[in-house]
Amino acid sequence: MEILHTSLLVLVGLLGSLAQQDLEKKTMIFPEASNTARVVLRTVHQQPLTSFTVCLRAYTDLNRAYSLFSYATKQSDNHILLFKPKSNQYSVYVAGAVVTFSVADNPVPKPQWEHICASWESATGIVELWLNGESLPRKGLKKGHSITPEASIIIGQEQDSYGGGFDVNQSFVGEITDVYMWDRELSPDELALVGSDSRLSNYLIDWKSLNYEIKGYAVVKPTQFG
Repeated sequence: MEILHTSLLVLVGLLGSLAQQDLEKKTMIFPEASNTARVVLRTVHQQPLTSFTVCLRAYTDLNRAYSLFSYATKQSDNHILLFKPKSNQYSVYVAGAVVTFSVADNPVPKPQWEHICASWESATGIVELWLNGESLPRKGLKKGHSITPEASIIIGQEQDSYGGGFDVNQSFVGEITDVYMWDRELSPDELALVGSDSRLSNYLIDWKSLNYEIKGYAVVKPTQFG
C-alpha cells in the first residue's frame, strides 16, 4: 500500500507539472537583465514544420539587441528566432538564415506595447512580418526547408546552443504576453482576428492553454496595457 501511495503522489506531481494554464490577461515579466531568466514553452507536435506563424505582444524600454522568441533544435540554434537587433529593426531567422525588416525611428522614443507576428512558408520561402496590425514588405529565405519538430522553445533569452548558451546582452527585459504559434501561415484576416484577441484553432502554442516552466527570475502578473 505504501508503494501504491508513493506512486500516486509521483503521478499527481507529474500531472501538475504538465498542466496547461490559461494566462489570458496575464503577462510574463522579466525584471532584469540576466543569462538565466527564461520561460520554457512546451508543445507536442510530431511532424516537421513546413510553415509557421508566431505572434506575441512585447513591452520594453531596452535600447539594445534582444530576443523575443527562440526555437532551437539540435540542428540549428536559430531554427526559428524573432530578434530585435536595433530599435527600428526586426529580424526573423529560419535555420540560421536571416531577413531583417526596418521601420521608421520614433523621434521621441516611448515604451509602448508592440504586437508582432512573423510567418514563413517552405513552398515559397516567403517571410512576412506584421507590426501592430500593419504588414511590412515581404522577404524570403530557406525555400524548400523543413523545421525539426523536436525543439527547445524559450522566451526571455536567445539560445546559442540547444537549451542554453545564453548571453545577458541579448536577454529580454520587460513584459511579454499573448504568445501563440501555428503550423501554418495565417491569412491577413486571421492575423487581424489575432490582433483583436479573437480565437483561432489548431495552436502549437496557446497562451490561453499554456504548458510552460519558469526558470530564474521571471514573474507572472496581470497585464496592464497602456
